[in-house]
Amino acid sequence: MTDKQLKWTTTEVKPLLHTPVFDVLQQTEVSGTGITGDYVAIDAPDWVVVIAVWRDQFVMVRQWRHAEENMTWEFPGGVCNKGEDPEETAKRELLEETGFRAGKITKLGRVSSNPALFRNHFTAFLAEDLKPTGEQHLDDDELLNYTLMPRRQVIDAFGSPEFSHAFMGTALAFYFRYLGTVPEV
Repeated sequence: MTDKQLKWTTTEVKPLLHTPVFDVLQQTEVSGTGITGDYVAIDAPDWVVVIAVWRDQFVMVRQWRHAEENMTWEFPGGVCNKGEDPEETAKRELLEETGFRAGKITKLGRVSSNPALFRNHFTAFLAEDLKPTGEQHLDDDELLNYTLMPRRQVIDAFGSPEFSHAFMGTALAFYFRYLGTVPEV
C-alpha cells in the first residue's frame, strides 16, 4: 500500500469524557482506501522530564504514584501549563521540585507519549550548571523528596519497581545519544 492509502482523515470529533487531567474523544475517521471507523484519542497536556546533573550525580525525586500505587524514583518533571513552552516547563518543574535553578538547559528530544491513544508529546531536557536555592515550591498536593544519586545506580535500577516510569527510559536514551555513548550494562 502507498502512504496515501495508509493515511486516515478525521471527519468528526466527539467528546466522550472530560477530567481534570485529560479528555477522551471519539474520532470518526476514513482511511485512504475508504474504510470508516470510530477511534478513541486521549487529549492530555504535554509533559517534560529533566535530567539534572549536579556534581556528576543525577538529581532524583521520590514520590507516590497513585495509579501504580507505588513509591518511585524519577527525574524531575511535570505537565506543561496551557500555552507554556516545554523548556520553560522544564526550568519551572526543576526549580519547584528540587530547588535547583538550571544555568544551562538543553533539549534532548521530543516524542509522542503513545501515538495509538494519546495526542500529547513528551520532551526530555538536560539541566546543567545547577544552582541550589535550598527551597522547593511544591503544589498543594505534591508530596515529594529529592536526592542526589550516582548515575550508574539510576541506570542499573531502571526498570525495577521503584524506577518504573517509562519516560525515564526515553529520557536516558536521549541522554546517551547526546553524550555520544551507550553505557555498558
